Amino acid sequence: MSDVDDLTDAVLTASRLLIAVSARSLAAVEETLTLPQFRMVVLLEDRGPMSLTALADLLEVNPSTAKRMIDRLITSGMVDREQNPSSKREVVVVASEEGRRVVGQVMVRRRAEISSIVARMPGHLRHGLVEALTAFTEAGGEPRWSARDETPERGRDHADVD
Repeated sequence: MSDVDDLTDAVLTASRLLIAVSARSLAAVEETLTLPQFRMVVLLEDRGPMSLTALADLLEVNPSTAKRMIDRLITSGMVDREQNPSSKREVVVVASEEGRRVVGQVMVRRRAEISSIVARMPGHLRHGLVEALTAFTEAGGEPRWSARDETPERGRDHADVD
């Protein structure tokens, strides 16, 4: 087995744990959102207003799938539609105040649970994990987030409107 295979297996195993932590954190705060819906709200919170097409592209789903998710999230009060400030003919989707609140609460819960897990790790392995996970998330294009800042760091491009 190669290093890439070993690392892939380790990341897949860790991802199961992280998905479980995410699901528990979400269920503790908001029982009606699915993980994919929560991911959409997180992206809108992080990157700001987006067109349906840009959001579908970012999530790698069909626009019709994104539209159904958006409709459900509007009904639940997690997102809003607004006119695109740069093109009054276009509508963009934004995280609502409630959506931003839920994202913040879920992220704080996730951070607490992950912190507890990390605290149980041998101390000498923690530094290497920081470096490896930072490189991993950068390679995947995920912006850094810290509950210590209380808000996600904004993504690389805030103009994700078509």
